[in-house]
Formats: sequence, C-alpha cells, structure tokens
Amino acid sequence: MELALTPLEFARRTRRLHPRREAVVDRGLRLTYEEFFDRCDRWSSVLQGMGVAKGDRVAYIAPNTHAQLESFYAVPQLGAVLVPVNFRLTADDFVYIVNHSGAKVLCAHADQLDTVDSVRDRMPDVERFVALEGAKPGWEDYEALVAEASPDYTAPEISETDLLTINYTSGTTARPKGVMITHRAAYMNSVGTLLHLRMDVGDRYLWTLPMFHANGWTYTWTVTAVGATHVCLPAMDPAKAFELIREEEVGWLCAAPTVLIMLSNASEEQRGEVPPGVQVVTAGASPAADTIERLEDGFGWTVTHVYGLTETAPFITVCEPRPEHRGLDAKERGTLKARQGVELITSGELLVVGDDGAEVPWDGETVGQITVRGNVVMAGYYNDPEATEKAMGNGWFRTGDAAVVHPDGYAEIQDRIKDVIISGGENISSVEVEGVLLRHPAVLEAAVVGVPHERWGETPRASVVLHEGESATEEEIIAFARDNLAHFKAPTQVEFVEQLPKTATGKIQKFVLRGGASAVTRQ
Repeated sequence: MELALTPLEFARRTRRLHPRREAVVDRGLRLTYEEFFDRCDRWSSVLQGMGVAKGDRVAYIAPNTHAQLESFYAVPQLGAVLVPVNFRLTADDFVYIVNHSGAKVLCAHADQLDTVDSVRDRMPDVERFVALEGAKPGWEDYEALVAEASPDYTAPEISETDLLTINYTSGTTARPKGVMITHRAAYMNSVGTLLHLRMDVGDRYLWTLPMFHANGWTYTWTVTAVGATHVCLPAMDPAKAFELIREEEVGWLCAAPTVLIMLSNASEEQRGEVPPGVQVVTAGASPAADTIERLEDGFGWTVTHVYGLTETAPFITVCEPRPEHRGLDAKERGTLKARQGVELITSGELLVVGDDGAEVPWDGETVGQITVRGNVVMAGYYNDPEATEKAMGNGWFRTGDAAVVHPDGYAEIQDRIKDVIISGGENISSVEVEGVLLRHPAVLEAAVVGVPHERWGETPRASVVLHEGESATEEEIIAFARDNLAHFKAPTQVEFVEQLPKTATGKIQKFVLRGGASAVTRQ
C-alpha cells in the first residue's frame, strides 16, 4: 500500500523515534514530542467534537506560540484545512479572509481578541471562537479544552492531493488571494529544504519567521521531520533573539532581510556574546550583500538565500554554495549569495522566459519572467478560477518577477513586474494603498512605489496630486493611511507633485517613480 506524501508522515515517524526528545520551547513551557503530539491529538478531538470534518476550514490569527504550531498538525490530521492569517492585518482584512475561506472555527491569540470582537458579527459562518491565550467572556478557552479532552479522534484517509492549507497573499492585488497548498506540495518543499539545508536530529531552530507566512516556509513541519526543537519567539526583538540563541543553543533560523538587518545592526548591549555557527536561511527580498558580510564575517554565521512565493509552497530556488565559491573574498561572496540561485532538487522546473515564451540566454543581461511548474506549485487560488487561469493557465506558474540568468545557471531578480512592495518580508499592494489615499478628501491622484529602507528593506513612498485649492501635509497623509490600513502598509514618505508621469494612454509610469525622477514637484 502506498503512503500519501504528506507532512503528517513526518509526525508519524518522529512520534516513533523521538518521543522523549524536546520538541517545543515557548517562554516557560517545554514539551517533549510525546507531550506535543498528545496535545495535538487532544485538540483534534475537540475540533471533531465541534463538528469540524474533512475539508472544513479552521482559521488562526496568532504569533509564534506552541498553540499556533500545534495547529499545523491538529487541523490537517482531521483532513481539515488550516488557514493561518497574518496577525498584522486590519479587522477588515480579518473579516474578508475568514469569510472568503469559509472558516468554521476561528482561533485567536490574546492580542487579537478585541479586534476580532469588534467585527465578529460580520463573520456569520464562524460557529466557534477560541482564545488561544487570554480567554475572556464570549471566547472558549483553548488550554482548558485541551486539558479536558481525550486524545482519541477518528482519523480520515488523507490523500496527498487534499488541501492542507489556504494561505492568503497580502499584496499582489487589492484583495488577498487564497493560495491552495496540498499535502504533497508541502511535503516536497520540506524534503527539498532538508536536501539543500541539512538540519539534523537534536538541532534547535529559532522561530524568528512568522509561522503564518507560507506556513513558516514549511519549517513548521521540516523541524519536526528530523526531530529538532522548535524554539518559539512570539515577537521579534533582537535582544530576546540573541538571548535565546545563547541560552537555547540555537543553530538555525529563517528570516526576511529586514530581520537580518535588525540582528546585524543590533547594539552590543542587545547582542551580548554572539555564538558563531548559526545557519541562517533568508528570503522575501534579496538581502543586501553588506548585510550578509556582517553576519558571516562579523558573527561567524552562514547565510543561505532562497527564493519562492506563497504560491510555490514556497521555495523554488536556493543559492547553494559550490566549491568554486570558496576562493571568493567577502564582498564577492556576498554579491553572489544575494542572487536567487538554482532550482531545488525537488521543486520542479524553472525557466526565465522572454515575451515570446522562449528561455532567455544565460548571459546575465537578458531579462525575462521567472516561470515554474512542478511539485511545489499551488493547486490554484481558492474560489478564484479567473485568477488561477491568469496565473497558470498554460501549466506554468508565472511569478511576475523579472530576472536574468547568469552563465552558471544562477537566476537573479532585477525587478518586479508586479508593483508589489516587500516590506519586512511581507507583501504590500500598491493598488490597495493608493485606494486608501484616494479616499482622503484632499487627494486627487496617488501613486505608490517601494523605496529602499535601512530597516525594512523596502517601504511605500506615495506621490500625491492634491485637488486644486486643497492642502495637506506629509504627516497628515501618513496618519490617514495608518488609520485605514495595517500600519506596515502605510507610506513612510509622501511627496506632493503637480502631476504624475504617464504614458500616452494615461497609465502611470511607476518605473519612473521608482527611479526617483518621479514627477513634476509641487512648489
């Protein structure tokens, strides 16, 4: 009998081989794998008692805690579909995602309870609201339910093509799209990760990357697969991160470039003594070469750059080291490591193609679009056949990223075809931000692009045309945006202009805005 390719197989194996090995460290809580999986089973039993069945959706709004990690096992082993939600979004975003996914149960951390309460009457399909921490009236208490439950539940048959998660994008359009990831896609991403980034039994992994973000790049399952330890960090704080790295003997972490910047620029007081030998996996945007140099030469860490999207479960490429790289100096090595790299062995096929659909030459100069097909590509966008057809109608998923391929086969992104801003590893839709700015009574036109930022990698900059006779300040426009958007989506810069650069057909030329010669400046 064939076994389905599913991350649940990782759990089965680790239950057998490593029951007494430490699985999770979360603030004062320490769990062995036996204890961790017992909790997962108990929560599966509770969910089943709530009526959750195969195919039902269960949404979570939570930071990196043991309860959030448990969701990646307790929900899928029922054949249900996990919907991890970005906790940094607004109440309106929560409403849209929960309703669009059709979630039957909503679990939220203490920090999000009040926000959800303010809109829960707009979530008519949610039957149960569960507080993962900080239980209050109107919420069921997660820890109490787990403690009182039996670990017995009825496990359905799982197919590798069944949906495992629906992960909502946060920026390629004004409305997020639900990326459908199957058990097989997540399994293949984890296996490929372990082939290229060799984690071993007993290693210790620090959760600096949000678990909601593309399923924590599947490290929610990858760490478990080898019997390593999950060290939870609910909120990113450099001093706390360095403390955990020291005290918990952390050897691995994943982080967007913005977090690497925070760590590399931390003060001596925040850093303390920095243990060498930490393996760092980074993605979300190309890391700056000098950031890589500081981490590798200054801390004695090793940085590996990977590339992918939520739609590809998420890794497509890895900038793997080769023997010929050993002789490079620090600057050359940092420049090379900032490239996206080559296909993972398990990910499938990647081509950079021109407008004619043909592969571009490997000359490091000819620009094309990254397209992929194979084992890790999504099943499609949930309840959105039109967007699915547009993205992958010919069997190849079109990433929207423009890149060149160097003679050694390493891909390097030059720009984004889509006007997506990546700030702190999170996508921001320029269309969404523009839509909010246009609601300001003084704003006639607005265009938003990403500009470099020392801490976040990139942040939005708005070019604004005001109505004749109206006035506004930069501070006022930014405050208005922050009042109507998740704060990380708000512009950090606003320039007031007489007109925006446009084509003959009236389309705003955002490449001009990104280049800095953005518009005719308002005097």
